[in-house]
Amino acid sequence: MAYSVLIVDDSPVMRSFIRRVMKLSGFEVKECWEASNGEEALAELREHRVDVILTDINMPKMNGEELLRRLEEEGTLRSVPALVISTDATKNRILRMLSLGAEGYMTKPFSPEGLREELERILGDRNATRA
Repeated sequence: MAYSVLIVDDSPVMRSFIRRVMKLSGFEVKECWEASNGEEALAELREHRVDVILTDINMPKMNGEELLRRLEEEGTLRSVPALVISTDATKNRILRMLSLGAEGYMTKPFSPEGLREELERILGDRNATRA
């Protein structure tokens, strides 16, 4: 099954890297959109149906924490799972992002296999609850 993905990161290089790692992992992507901050991500989510969001935390305008809060507030977007990808590996930050609704958390750098496993776990859990 191929999935629609939204990558949210203020670095164009990192967004490109994540796309490349997804491709290397063999994770099937049907469509992939990009946003450089939470505000742009919300706009993309209102325009496109997305199966999963890959988001950084530290971004201008609206960071990843605020994006997760907004996703929880908006009924139609609440069901879209989010995977946080960040350089911040502190336990407090990880627990905070998970408490805000993130389905998973990966630290940079990461392997193609690790990304695929985490995406399959998140989307597998979602698909199992929809069946």
